[in-house]
Amino acid sequence: MGVRAALPMEQERSTAVCRFNYHGPMKHYFCALMAAWVVPAVLAQPAQPGPALPPAAQPAAPASTQIAPPAASTLSSELFYQLLIGEIKTRDGEPAAGFGLILDAARKSNDAQLYQRAADIALQSRSGDAALQAARAWRQAQPASREANRYVLQILIALNRLSETVEPLKTELQLTAPAERQQAISNLPRFFARASDKKMAAAMLEQALTEATGTPATSAVAWTAIARLRLAAADLAGALDAAERAHSQDPLADGPVLLALELMDPKSPRAEALVQKFLGGSAKPTPEIRMAYARALIDVQRYAEASTQLQAVTRDRPDHPEGWLVLGSLQLQDNQLAAAQTSLLRYVGMVQQSPDQEQHSRGLSQAYLALAQLAEKRKDFAGAENWLGKISNSQELVQAQTRRASMLAKQGKLAEARQLIRQLPERNPDDARAKLMAEISLLREQKDYRGAHDLLAQAVAKYPEEPELLYDQAMMAEKMGALADMERLLRQLVLRKPDYHHAYNALGYSLAERNLRLPEAKQLIQKALEYAPEDPFIKDSLGWVEFRMGNKAEAVKIFEAAYKAKPDAEIAAHFGEVMWSLGRRDRALALWKEGLLLNPENETLLETIKRFRVKP
Repeated sequence: MGVRAALPMEQERSTAVCRFNYHGPMKHYFCALMAAWVVPAVLAQPAQPGPALPPAAQPAAPASTQIAPPAASTLSSELFYQLLIGEIKTRDGEPAAGFGLILDAARKSNDAQLYQRAADIALQSRSGDAALQAARAWRQAQPASREANRYVLQILIALNRLSETVEPLKTELQLTAPAERQQAISNLPRFFARASDKKMAAAMLEQALTEATGTPATSAVAWTAIARLRLAAADLAGALDAAERAHSQDPLADGPVLLALELMDPKSPRAEALVQKFLGGSAKPTPEIRMAYARALIDVQRYAEASTQLQAVTRDRPDHPEGWLVLGSLQLQDNQLAAAQTSLLRYVGMVQQSPDQEQHSRGLSQAYLALAQLAEKRKDFAGAENWLGKISNSQELVQAQTRRASMLAKQGKLAEARQLIRQLPERNPDDARAKLMAEISLLREQKDYRGAHDLLAQAVAKYPEEPELLYDQAMMAEKMGALADMERLLRQLVLRKPDYHHAYNALGYSLAERNLRLPEAKQLIQKALEYAPEDPFIKDSLGWVEFRMGNKAEAVKIFEAAYKAKPDAEIAAHFGEVMWSLGRRDRALALWKEGLLLNPENETLLETIKRFRVKP
């Protein structure tokens, strides 16, 4: 029988303990404490699930006042008194004494709750060794208890005694039913979330999973778990090795692919190769995998490939709303206004019919903003205002006001537009930064480059840790014709952040555009490509410098690849000029015409067409 007793019996015993007076006169409050607190908290408390142990466990939750009649208990009055004194000692600031009494009671009664209580008392008093003693005693007394084993494992990790975790890790799996073993293996890395030495943790987990990695039924999930901990230890190469092993064991498993998506890096093509192998195999990718891959492609500006993945999501799972939202946003960015409107309206319609719109509130606001921007591009300011009026998400209100300001500016009301932004409330530092950036964006849109440059100078001084601001200031200097200032700012940025590839590209392109120091320009652009080898705009810069250096055949090859990866008006302008210089004027005119369809306002394209005096 356990140590629980029916409440009437507990009350009877409380009276008996007060009457027996074993150790001299008992203070009156001991009796009240026993009836009002100790009895329900210790004896009637239901078993608690094992905690994910921090350096000290949380205090035990108070017992419910609604106590169902439990089974009768064989708890003796002496053991009951021992528990009472142990709890009083703990409460009165003598946790070591309380711990000893409770642990002794646990051994006498072989009760899991008392072992757990002893361990928790030790943890609350920051006595890790004592907690481990209690947990090991519990496990020894009840070797089939997963809860006892988990306490041992979690306390060892909290004490940073990772080399001792192999045995309890193995025990955790041995105590798991075969049908649940894969899930149990997947959960093992979570035990080490707070481990300070993740590299050691990964090594111990791999050692514990030796049998699982060699068993076909569990090999893939075991290698995925190992990969997870290697990734947490910043061992990227090791994580990828483990993910590849997992994929080879089970080509249909999602786990290795999701991990490879986290490891995707232009400098390490192996991770993406694993993703592409999965997508091209016999597996049926979930929308979540395709969406994650699309976002990874967008991050490196491989928009055409991202669009392909998003179209696959909306084709295979037309009821997946996020696919329509991201696809519509990408189509809007590419100036495919009709397609973007269709995708965004599809998203809005699906979400509005959802029973839980709250979870989609952020996405719905983004869709309204995109539709407002789309209407603005069509000069439909009333329609744009209608979409903005639907936004209720407070996090998007700054963007909504920014769009309103943009519409005012396009109607010649720049001063009113700036005032609209400045009137936005500043609830925190992020709001102040968002307002400043919104005003800069507004001035840039209106070609007030001097105003934008000056505000950016203020932003750089206020947020010196953000390289994007210094880069934007350099670009405004270039727009103003202050090329020496631009070069100075870009070189300052490279010194401050040597891996900021946009700075190398911008400086190299600027030199190539002015036909100056072309070998240096090429070197700078190639440096940018080392950091972002798939970036179509950097490839465009390389093609342009090759053209300036007279390497037209090489330039054509580069432009073909860049334009295929990213059909863009500016790339079309440069590519068309190379084609024109080679006498392929029909191709040049076709490229310029396509460029105008993509973005009829691109300055580089319009200047190129004007210079050649053609009408595509």
